[in-house]
Amino acid sequence: MTSQLVALCFDANDPFRLARFWAGVLGWEMADDPHDGIALLPSDDTGFRIRCLPTQEKKTGQNQMHFDLTSTSLEDQQRTVARSLGLGARHIDIGQRPEEGHVVLADPEGNELCVIGPGNRFLADCGFVGALACDGSQEVGYFWSEALGWPLVWDQDQETAIRSPHGGPKITWGGPPVAPKTGKNRLHFDLAPPVHGDQQAEVDRLVSLGATRIDIGRRGASRVVMADPDGNEFCVLTHR
Repeated sequence: MTSQLVALCFDANDPFRLARFWAGVLGWEMADDPHDGIALLPSDDTGFRIRCLPTQEKKTGQNQMHFDLTSTSLEDQQRTVARSLGLGARHIDIGQRPEEGHVVLADPEGNELCVIGPGNRFLADCGFVGALACDGSQEVGYFWSEALGWPLVWDQDQETAIRSPHGGPKITWGGPPVAPKTGKNRLHFDLAPPVHGDQQAEVDRLVSLGATRIDIGRRGASRVVMADPDGNEFCVLTHR
């Protein structure tokens, strides 16, 4: 039995503003979150929710993870960019080349996102949220494949990608060189044990795959904070 990916969590200085931005971009529904944040509920087959959680920490440096949003045409790409800018995004330069065919933006709190141009075959059937693109090693791609039970759909030149057997977005890792990690990640995964699963048993299984338990100052019996082999934080919840 494997963990379920239940949410992608954003640390946010203004959770409501950030949630309103992503709800507008993705067309998802906003809802109250039981942990003093805001939840976004998918309106498609993405398969997980987004949670915007309050923090006093400011964003520093480029995120380890970002959304790749897909486009059906150049006009569709332009509409997504225009909608994002109208909701508070801005253009940023992270060294992208014009021939790459994607537009790089930052949301109102500086979290990066890419609006991919049409004709991207790698993300062709993944939906509007095409991928969660990550900076990470081949080892961490293998870890998350085992952790979630998602098969590898790409494994070349130390670049990896996994995808749920039920469809939806891919999670990709770019391989080396992996940027040094500085501080807690702004984005992290929330996992839950499978139906009728035990939280401690799932924590033990993840440790056996290469994860570690960590202490980032958050207390509560409902979640165990862990790190994957690259040191990226994630939480294991009690079963939903």
